[in-house]
Amino acid sequence: MPKEGPKEGPGKGPGKGSRKGPRTAIAGGGIGGLATALSLARHGHDVVVLERRDCFTELGAGIQLGPNAFHALDVLGVGDVVRERAVHIDELRFMDGTTGEKVVSMPLTGAYRARFDNPYAVVHRIDLYEPLLAACRAEPSVQLRNDCSVAAYEQDAGGVTVRLTSGELIHADALIGADGINSTVRRQLVGDGPPQVSGHTIYRSVIPMEQVPEELRWNTVTLWAGPKWHFVHYPIGGGEFFNLAATRDDAATEAVLGVPVRRDRVLAEFPSLGTTARRLLELGRDWKSWVLCDRDPVDRWTDGRVVLVGDAAHPMLQYAAQGACQALEDAVVLGELAGTEPADFAQRFEKFNAERRERTAATQLLAREMGRQLYHPAGEAAKARNAMLRALSEDDLYGKVQWLHGGRAGTASAPGAVPVVRATA
Repeated sequence: MPKEGPKEGPGKGPGKGSRKGPRTAIAGGGIGGLATALSLARHGHDVVVLERRDCFTELGAGIQLGPNAFHALDVLGVGDVVRERAVHIDELRFMDGTTGEKVVSMPLTGAYRARFDNPYAVVHRIDLYEPLLAACRAEPSVQLRNDCSVAAYEQDAGGVTVRLTSGELIHADALIGADGINSTVRRQLVGDGPPQVSGHTIYRSVIPMEQVPEELRWNTVTLWAGPKWHFVHYPIGGGEFFNLAATRDDAATEAVLGVPVRRDRVLAEFPSLGTTARRLLELGRDWKSWVLCDRDPVDRWTDGRVVLVGDAAHPMLQYAAQGACQALEDAVVLGELAGTEPADFAQRFEKFNAERRERTAATQLLAREMGRQLYHPAGEAAKARNAMLRALSEDDLYGKVQWLHGGRAGTASAPGAVPVVRATA
């Protein structure tokens, strides 16, 4: 489970000696921010990470990592550590949530791993975050600062000045906005207002695996699809915990973040859930709710020596299970393209933007469509979906996810056929 990390201050950590490369500030110390810090440091930058919270830690529950994420983690040097903490899943399973019938499944062992060179795995978010944090703390060119909330930036020919809400000014050669879907850096750079509310509410719970009946401890990511709802579950924490996430298309209009919800309310939201899925949903305790948000893709994430990455650049709904994966890809590509000459940063950041724009926009739009067309249909539309999925062979399924799962950060990867079997939380 998540643990509070030690506080880091202005004088804490490395990056205080004689500078060997450009000084780069990163707004945000989440998964994307730490991955970007690690990547840039290993390509010659002195990096300072500015985290608004009072400690470096990660909240939340389960997260899915495709082979493309592990490729990026390997480049960053933490792939093996994350693999050790992950649960390597055998199968993605798509079920009819009302009848309880299995519609289709995609095996994730033998042929899949041979094809994509890496596993499909699930982790508690902290099991991805902590290896990145440890690597940053061990990196001489990374300085970690907490209690540093970025308010604005200014830039001129000499670099970027970052103003914190405390009034402190930090001077750098470049600024990376990795401060999430509500990014302050994006607000100034893009100016596209608040995130778009999806109208979908997700309820999450994590319970000890010992509370799950043995016959239901499947080593799968299983999705039960129903009319305007779906329910996902899988093991996390090295198999010690069970992650449950149930989503309603309830026309919610306001963003909600981690608000506790009564168990009886969650159960009442899914009255048509089939017998087995109902048994699993009833296991949940200490439920919390979120209203999912994203943004429309934009063409430009750069402003001179300032650039966005991860959710600050291309926030997406959870339905393609690619938010963290794409942030990790961003980190690797930016490290490879940024160079170490400050005068070139504006041009190189534009190249990064061009390299990543098409792939991330396609993933954002895919995630939306999966919620609309794949997970939540009712009646005849659900029957047609089931028939379409049942007609797909194993090789068909692998072909449809090739562009996404087979993507390797640092190489061009344009979308082809839309992947149709993904279970997300």
